[in-house]
Amino acid sequence: MISKNTLKKTPFFVAEISANHNGSLLHAKKLIKIAKKYGADAVKLQTYTPDTLTIKSNKLDFKIRGGLWNGKTLWDLYQKAQTPYEWHQELFAYAKQLKITCFSTPFDESAVDLLESLNCPFYKVASFEMNHIPLIKKIAQTRKLIIISTGMANLNEIDVAYKTAKNNGAKEVILLYCVSNYPSRISDFNFNNINILKDKYNCKVGFSDHSTDNKVVAAAIAAGAEVIEKHIALDGQKKGFDLAFSLKGKEINDYAQVIKDSSLMMGKKYFFRKTSENRSLQFRRSIYAVSDIKKGEKFTIKNIRVIRPGFGIQPFYFEKLINKKSPSDIKCATPLKKSLLKKMRIFI
Repeated sequence: MISKNTLKKTPFFVAEISANHNGSLLHAKKLIKIAKKYGADAVKLQTYTPDTLTIKSNKLDFKIRGGLWNGKTLWDLYQKAQTPYEWHQELFAYAKQLKITCFSTPFDESAVDLLESLNCPFYKVASFEMNHIPLIKKIAQTRKLIIISTGMANLNEIDVAYKTAKNNGAKEVILLYCVSNYPSRISDFNFNNINILKDKYNCKVGFSDHSTDNKVVAAAIAAGAEVIEKHIALDGQKKGFDLAFSLKGKEINDYAQVIKDSSLMMGKKYFFRKTSENRSLQFRRSIYAVSDIKKGEKFTIKNIRVIRPGFGIQPFYFEKLINKKSPSDIKCATPLKKSLLKKMRIFI
């Protein structure tokens, strides 16, 4: 489950199976297994049938022009890419057995009913469905957490989707910044959108990644992404509708490590430095006696200097010391210490 504690530690990593099962239940199970093996927090299915998305037609409107699926009719694409309803119970049970969270993206109201019967823990709304207001209402009425992907959407459309979810009972809404271009190029991204969405809705914002470069997810985490979604495939897989922008096998592990490392580098939400830097303090300047100084002798620019190393008091005390009398004898090449300042009643 997505919890506050999980999100505080590292972004929640969702491995998207989508159509990469290639029509094989065994293949789908293998994808769930490698998701668990290589560090994903959850696996996600897509729940639809062709007739809940489109109609069977060869008219030009129903043919895909350009991109990875060029020339296919919508019906043929969804017929081949679907995760059959009869698989769902077995896949949810298998994920539970492996102790990895399984949830799904329903594409119509009947899909929500199926997923509710399987105790789906939370839901994702796909970018292509975020203007499907009746669907968002139906999901929200389950009173569970909803993740809404925002590819292609302008702020007005996001506003309608978000408010629909909140006003109809959603336990929580997480928005995903997404670029619906497959695969996405580095020039397609504007990660300032993450903070814009956070500021506008005061909610968690994540990132749905369709790129082919791990630098992209690192940038998303630097921008504040708290949930990461990425398509996966098997190691060496040669065929799959989403293969061009999917992680294959051990690449999932590398990606999970980038998420962890990027999150670690973001650090704490207050100004902080590791103590490992302290050993470099010796290379700073500090105040040293550069000749022997007798008790009662005045400090001058000739007998004290600001030099390296940094074992003495900091240079901003230098001007306060000039023309003050030394409270004790000080040997040449000796650092001036804070105890000296206390004797002289010099404070900052």
